[in-house]
Amino acid sequence: MVVLETSFGDIHIELDEINAPITTQNFLLYVNEGFYDGTIFHRVIGNFMIQGGGFLPDTTQKETKSPIVLESYNGLKNNIGTIAMARTNVPNSATSQFFINVENNSQLNFESPQNPGYAVFGKVILGMDVVNQIRNVETTTKAQQANWPQEDVIIKRAYQLN
Repeated sequence: MVVLETSFGDIHIELDEINAPITTQNFLLYVNEGFYDGTIFHRVIGNFMIQGGGFLPDTTQKETKSPIVLESYNGLKNNIGTIAMARTNVPNSATSQFFINVENNSQLNFESPQNPGYAVFGKVILGMDVVNQIRNVETTTKAQQANWPQEDVIIKRAYQLN
């Protein structure tokens, strides 16, 4: 389990190491080295998802490790409260950024190799009230990116619980 201590409260995430081993290990590497500490949720779309894990409050994007292999064909679905890796249009491009689904986003599930979806690797087991507070923040455009919260939503610390 991983805890994200945010400026809005704590989010407890149970990871699915069985169905998403590469993605889980990648996330834990970032967590255990303190990478997420001080980053923000930089993309909030209230009827879709909240995304974080890559930017500092001053809009600086953090340097990441190499991308990982996409594990979206694992049977896990982008349902409310699940956590998945963000990526570019290239399937094997996920690095540090993740998102928490605030709706059932079936359009993000694996459909075929041509439409591979996004890799779910865990779910929120405590703190959905915090996620819902974050999903409702006012957003603006910052650093040429839409849906940036007007008020910083800071991940003060991320740590692993055993």
